Formats: sequence, structure tokens, C-alpha cells
Amino acid sequence: MKLNKLLLLLLSPLLLTQCWWYSFSGTSIHPQAQTISVSYIENRAERINPALSNTFTEALMDKYTKLTRLSVIREDGDYAVDGYITGYNMAPIAVTSDEVASMARLTVTIKIIFQNKMDPSENFERDFSGYEDYDSTISFDAAEGGLVDAIVEKIVEDIFNATVANW
Repeated sequence: MKLNKLLLLLLSPLLLTQCWWYSFSGTSIHPQAQTISVSYIENRAERINPALSNTFTEALMDKYTKLTRLSVIREDGDYAVDGYITGYNMAPIAVTSDEVASMARLTVTIKIIFQNKMDPSENFERDFSGYEDYDSTISFDAAEGGLVDAIVEKIVEDIFNATVANW
């Protein structure tokens, strides 16, 4: 019991000062960083899903709002996330003996440019990609909404981890 109290007493200054960059949400944010700018994610893919740009942009903004203390703004943040969709592709992945696709895959790729004004060594430009498979007996139009939601969730998680969680 005395050891617990002693340990708490010794760790209290670290917890009260903002010298510790780790938070319980798993983020590693510089103590002086206050804002993150998330630019509109433009769709530059050959095949266009008209809602995808808004879906990505809103999902990124929501993720930072919910899981960090940073204020999300449109431009000139302490951290900046910019990017564009480079790929939106469907391809068969399993073929039956009749040479008919039984499974297909939707893949979305997005290029992200991240800038950290507090620590420029963490800046990067990188492609993030996610995919979902679906049964080809279901029309793509019927499956697309659910596929896109799942893919966006995965890619946004990867972007979040790469930018502020340092995974």
C-alpha cells in the first residue's frame, strides 16, 4: 500500500505537467499543438464515386475531433493532413469453373501528405489503401455503400495511426 502511494507521489508531477506526450486514447501529440487542418480530400481516381471525397474528409475530421484534443480547422494547423484519392478499382478475385467471377474486390487508394509544424521530421507523403471483397452475385451498386463505409473506416484508422498515434 505504501509503495502505491509513493509511486503515485513520484508520478504526479509527470501527469500534471504536459511533458508526457502519450495519452490514454493512444495518441502522441506534441504538448504545444492546438490544431490540425484537414483539407478536402479530392477524388482524382479514374473511376469516380461522387460521395467518396466528402465521406473521407468528414471521416478524418470526425476521427481527430473524437480522439484528440486538437481543434480541427480547414487550413494552417499545427498538424496538416492533405491528400487525394488516387484509386477506386474493382477486380475479380475468384473465378468459377465456368470462368465467371464469384468474388470481386473493391480497392480504394488515397495519397496523404502530412505535415507536423512542431516536428518536421515526422512529415510524410504516403499512399494508404484498403479493400473489401463481395459476392459477385450481388450487384456492385447494391454492395457499394457498405463496401465504401468499411474501406473508409479502415483507411481513416491507418491515417490516424500514422499521423498522431505514431504506430
